Amino acid sequence: MSKTKASGVSRLGRDSAAQRLGVKINSGEKAKIGMIIIRQRGTKFLPGKNVKLGSDDTVYAMKNGVVKFTTKKKDLFNGKQRLAKVVNIIEEIVKTK
Repeated sequence: MSKTKASGVSRLGRDSAAQRLGVKINSGEKAKIGMIIIRQRGTKFLPGKNVKLGSDDTVYAMKNGVVKFTTKKKDLFNGKQRLAKVVNIIEEIVKTK
C-alpha cells in the first residue's frame, strides 16, 4: 500500500479565466446606447458627457454618437493634481432632406 498518489496527478495547473478588460470602442468610433466603451478595475478613465460609470467601473454610453477621449486636471484629496482621462460621447446631428 503506497502512501503517495500515483505519478502524473498534479495539485497545480488551475487558472482563472481572463477578465477581458480594456478599451472596447476607440476614439472616433460610433457608439450606441448601452454599449460598453471601457471595462476597467478602478477609475483609470472617468465618465464625461453622455457616458455613465457602472457598479464594476465599466464606462458605457448613454446616447448615440462618436466616442472622444480627452484629459483634464483633477484635484486630489491631498491638494495635488493629476491628469485624468475622460471619455465623452459627442452626439451626431442627423440632417434630413
